[in-house]
Amino acid sequence: MGATGKASLRQYVEALGAPDGANWASATNAFFAPHASINVVHPFNEMVGAEAYFANVLGSLRDAFSDLRRSDYIAFGGEFEGAEWVTATGYFTGRFDRPWLGIRPTGTLMHLRFGEFHRIEGAKAVESYVYFDIPELMIAAGQWPIAGQWPITDSPGRDRGFTGYLPGPTTQDGLRWEAADADLSQSSYALITEMLRSLATPDQAWRPYWREDMLWYGPAAFGSFVGIEDFAGFQVPFEQTFSEWIGGSVEGSETRHFTRFADGNYICSGGWPSLNAVQKETFLGQPSEGKRLYMRVCDWWRREGDLLAENWVFVDIPHVLLQMGYDLFDGGAAP
Repeated sequence: MGATGKASLRQYVEALGAPDGANWASATNAFFAPHASINVVHPFNEMVGAEAYFANVLGSLRDAFSDLRRSDYIAFGGEFEGAEWVTATGYFTGRFDRPWLGIRPTGTLMHLRFGEFHRIEGAKAVESYVYFDIPELMIAAGQWPIAGQWPITDSPGRDRGFTGYLPGPTTQDGLRWEAADADLSQSSYALITEMLRSLATPDQAWRPYWREDMLWYGPAAFGSFVGIEDFAGFQVPFEQTFSEWIGGSVEGSETRHFTRFADGNYICSGGWPSLNAVQKETFLGQPSEGKRLYMRVCDWWRREGDLLAENWVFVDIPHVLLQMGYDLFDGGAAP
């Protein structure tokens, strides 16, 4: 399992890598099933079928960014719960010439980070989840947020971390179009599953799974970190912001991963939502009202030997803020 989905994904990726997107509509129709369930970060959310996805998402991007093209630095496939899945992450890049989601154009080259997951049946995507780091674009454009007087200046962790363009794998081998060793993939899956179940533990039981010089590439509202101590300076305070912090790999959780799979040394997971947590401290500039928040989260990891070396992360921050009463795309106040 996996070869058919990878071939379909590769055709789609290569078509969207061409400037101006001349073949984007036909590539989208070829990749997605007619009634595919497509879930995109807020404010897009749920839609059905390739035509809706192109009109609302890819078409709107192409209208706003001149010479737009897509660059993937991680792409691979695998199996989860008996289904075939593929995934990819990287950047859309172009000249930001016209407004997009209320963000004012800069007239300069800009990047929009994306990540996506697709369940494949008959060489077509039938269930998809697409993440964009829209706050990263807003911060780079000097418009964080769009409306109101509320720029987020602090990370949920000890330090702000780095915000900006995030690189692909240091080994430059993230495009996994060929078949991987099945035993290696299985061990990678087991490594991640064990590590995820060690998060939010009093003794930081996740530490032994990581290299000391690990690289953690977080969403722009959180920041990115190098080294296990800097990462701990983010992760531990982040967990402690909540009275409960339950990830999508935890058995019995009301939220779960829609997928989690490995392809050689690369592993991914995603949940819609994945994390559920009860806020007890100020988070993303918003005071606690004791609400349970639901976070759409996804990750890609690269391992070296028996340890994790790099981790790319998305959180649908606008959707989290919406739950706390702040809509980035509607003047600040949530409906």
